[in-house]
Amino acid sequence: MKPPEYITLNDSVEVLSEIGIDVNLRQMQRASEPDTFGKRKLPFFKDPIDGRLKINKQSLLKVYMQCEVDAERNTRNPDL
Repeated sequence: MKPPEYITLNDSVEVLSEIGIDVNLRQMQRASEPDTFGKRKLPFFKDPIDGRLKINKQSLLKVYMQCEVDAERNTRNPDL
């Protein structure tokens, strides 16, 4: 099992671009900001040592893979 690889906001933009998802830094910042209930769109957390927002690289990719699976389940054509 690989140890977790924590990445910053800037790194997350690069990771997503590697899989064909083009987002800019501002979009990632908005996804990392807590809403009025304190929930974030993506599972970013504040690093207790340096105070920067970080995310587990595999968690970020897992979120996008789960969205894809959900979209496939919700299609009208069951042959996909």
